[in-house]
Amino acid sequence: MKRFLPIILPAIVLLGCKSPEAREPISYKTGSFINESVERNRKLNQKEEAKIKQIIEQDSLSEYLASETGFWYTYETKVEKDTITPGFGDVVNFDYNVKTLNGQTIYSDDEIVPRNYRMDKEELFTGLREGLKLMKPGETVTFLFPSQKAFGYYGDENRIGTNVPIMCEVTVNSIIKTQND
Repeated sequence: MKRFLPIILPAIVLLGCKSPEAREPISYKTGSFINESVERNRKLNQKEEAKIKQIIEQDSLSEYLASETGFWYTYETKVEKDTITPGFGDVVNFDYNVKTLNGQTIYSDDEIVPRNYRMDKEELFTGLREGLKLMKPGETVTFLFPSQKAFGYYGDENRIGTNVPIMCEVTVNSIIKTQND
C-alpha cells in the first residue's frame, strides 16, 4: 500500500479538483429594462417640450420655428441677401452664450471666446451643430434645445447637469468655404 500511495494520492487530487464552472449570466429576456428606459425618456422629452412651448407662447414678440430634428429657434438678426450657409468642412466663426430655459446664465459670451468650428469635423453638441447649418454670416439666432439636443444625460462635466434643456444665443461672424477633403 505504501508503494501505491505516491501514485494514488496525486491521482485523487487531480481527479478530485474540478475546474470552476462559469455562472450563467442573469438576463432579462422581457426587455423590461429597455422598455422602462424608453418610457422614462419619453416622459422627460414631453416635460421639456411642454416647458419650451410655454416659453414660446409667453414670447409674443418673436416668431419661433421648429427644426426638423427637435429644437426651436428664432432669428434676432436675419440676413436675407446672403445665401452662404456652412457645409461639411467649412470653417464657421461664431459667438454664443448658454442659459437655462429660465434665462439664468450658465456660460456668458465673455467666457466663451469666439471660436472657429470645422463643420461636422470637430466635436460640438448636437443641437448647436445642427443649428449652425441654418445660419448665415451676420445672423443672430436664439435656440431652445431640449436636453437630448444639448448635453443630454452626461451634462458638460462643469456647469450643466444631467438632462438640462438650454437656451443659446448664437451669432455667426463668418463662414469660410473650404474644399471638401
